[in-house]
Amino acid sequence: AMVDEMAMLLRERGPWDAVLLNLHGAAVADGCIEADLHVARVVREVVGHQPPIGLVVDMHANLSPTLAAVIDVLLPYQTNPHVDPKLRGFACRSAILGILDGGARPAVHIEQLPLVVNIVRQDTNEQPMRSLLQRAMEAGRERGALDASILEGFPYADVPQMGMSVCVTHPEGQRAAQLVAEHIAAMIWEHRDELDGGGASIEDALDIASGRRVGDAVLLLDVGDNVGGGGPGDTTPLLHAAQERGLTGILFTIQDPDAVERLRGTEPGDTVDVVVGGWSSADAGSPVHLRGTLVSRTDGIYEEPVVAHGGLRHFDTGSSVAIWSEDGPTIIVTSKLVQPVSAQQLFSHGLHPAEFRAIVAKGVNGPRAGFGSVTRGHVVIDTLGITRLSVGELTYHHRRRPMYPFEPLTVYP
Repeated sequence: AMVDEMAMLLRERGPWDAVLLNLHGAAVADGCIEADLHVARVVREVVGHQPPIGLVVDMHANLSPTLAAVIDVLLPYQTNPHVDPKLRGFACRSAILGILDGGARPAVHIEQLPLVVNIVRQDTNEQPMRSLLQRAMEAGRERGALDASILEGFPYADVPQMGMSVCVTHPEGQRAAQLVAEHIAAMIWEHRDELDGGGASIEDALDIASGRRVGDAVLLLDVGDNVGGGGPGDTTPLLHAAQERGLTGILFTIQDPDAVERLRGTEPGDTVDVVVGGWSSADAGSPVHLRGTLVSRTDGIYEEPVVAHGGLRHFDTGSSVAIWSEDGPTIIVTSKLVQPVSAQQLFSHGLHPAEFRAIVAKGVNGPRAGFGSVTRGHVVIDTLGITRLSVGELTYHHRRRPMYPFEPLTVYP
């Protein structure tokens, strides 16, 4: 329905000099495993071959080489957490305006690798991604490319195009773009072992949190329930473990609209007794019984004043409450599912990072930008869930074979 509406508006309001598209790049729909390619094709069909099309995609895009023939400029984000979407959008616009001003259309090449980078190795501020991106940029510049980008891919999509890839835009034609892309891809392939990683166990992570003093909070990343990757936001194994330890000074966020509704009418300072979380699936764990004090109640609306993951600024978690549990943890319970990428959620409840020794975020890389200034260091936790970091335990039906690390003997020519 959305694509049909887009096509209708393009037909009614054209003709167009150019089109700018902002797609994710890893979208999948029922009956359409390459949704982003489908959107680009529809746009091209409507506007014709003359208007240049510029496309910006997320760094997690799963791209097939076919897309390169549909558009004229392709610029992926090159930061994770994603703090450069605006800059990439400006760069894409400038490139398209250059074509309209009489410049030649560059060639775009997408080089797929038979490689999955583990979600915990995708932080572009950490190695090996930091060095790989720097070397890719240098290689592109030295070889005359307009842009040379690395796409990390999205490992939780069971599609043939899933995996890492390199995208090069080059003014000297398709062969020049391909050679640069292959050079960068070969460089990435040499680091495939470093791109496969693991995380801490729940017990080890809580040991680290226990050793922190209040006011020196560590960010605990609940990978198995990564909201930005499709997690339901209600898993409880980590909360259960903290509760059993009686660990104080640790903050959780759980999505449970029914629990919020059951607490309707309670006020800050009231004693509450409620069950939260563990409702979405068997992977979510069992519900947690909370008895304690209602700390605050909000409408769930808050705003992030600086650039956070994806440029997200306005947030709405719906009616939300914060509960101090007699068992130790403090829990924010929300009615709506929202990515945990802004510490403003804490402030909106009258909570402050200085009150905690650990803050739990249901994400992997996204929370690091927004919480980096209020925490000291982070721990990636190998929790169970639909976004678990151990993708080898997931069942794929459509991915390419062989791929590393699923098939360790995979080769890249």
